Amino acid sequence: MSAFRLKFVKDKTNINFVSGHKLAFAVSICVVLLTVGLMFTRGLNFGIDFTGGVLIEVKMPETMKIEDIRSSLKELSTGTPTLQEFGENSVMIKIPGKDLDTEGQKAIYAEVQSHLGDKVEFRRNEYVGPQVGSELIIAGVKAFVYSMLGIMAYIWMRFEWQFGVTGIVALVHDMCAIMLFFLITQYEFDLSTVAAALLVAGYSINETVIIFDRIREMMRKYRKAPMNEIINMALNDTLSRTVMTTLSTFMAMASLAYYGSAAIQGFSYAMLIGIFFGPYSSMFISGPLLLYLNPRPEQQSASMQNGQSEAHQS
Repeated sequence: MSAFRLKFVKDKTNINFVSGHKLAFAVSICVVLLTVGLMFTRGLNFGIDFTGGVLIEVKMPETMKIEDIRSSLKELSTGTPTLQEFGENSVMIKIPGKDLDTEGQKAIYAEVQSHLGDKVEFRRNEYVGPQVGSELIIAGVKAFVYSMLGIMAYIWMRFEWQFGVTGIVALVHDMCAIMLFFLITQYEFDLSTVAAALLVAGYSINETVIIFDRIREMMRKYRKAPMNEIINMALNDTLSRTVMTTLSTFMAMASLAYYGSAAIQGFSYAMLIGIFFGPYSSMFISGPLLLYLNPRPEQQSASMQNGQSEAHQS
């Protein structure tokens, strides 16, 4: 009796990924341009980690809901605060406020107490200054840049320089896709979102390296085959693994996004966007981009001609 095997992709698939690479390039360029445009015109909704402000943790009674606290605090002099529910009946109240002195912090805390009264139990009160927020922004940017440089150096040493360049292009595309989501939705962008972006970078580059490894193996095995055929064979060979990995990771993160608290909402959404765009960039950006960077000079002209003719036919 043969063992049961769940298959989402049939054996010996032969999908022509390269034929649609120009359309994929156009979509990706639009994503990058739209991200840059919205970054300068609309900007991200930075969390209190970056902007500075007052953090107040309270515990609600079992009969109380977070909507009751939101309704009580909607008329604060500083504006409507951000509420995040975490733990058992605990709520974090985030009130933006830059350059507050000690008296200003006490005034905000007293105003919150006057609105909530004895309805909740106040557990802690903290203030994040603007200097700390700016330092966190710089630290987040440095973490992202250093991780990109490290990934590029790793691919460069393991493969040819062309693979390193295409891998970084795919990573930048994935990061722009995550940023675009937060620019459009205006969900709070905080340190947990930066952590999710770095996790997506690792997830995406892992998928890309597996495809690159198969492409290099095909290049050695089929020395006279056009480059577009080699890329298609490599992508089809790794397609089953890509689909299974993506689906399993997506289901885990979807559960976290649906059942998790608001404190990890940004993290969950960033991961979901990255899980979708990671395989997309590996299959439709980094792989087909090798056609234009000439990893095998003797086959460049033939592969480019075949790739262009297939694109016209499609």
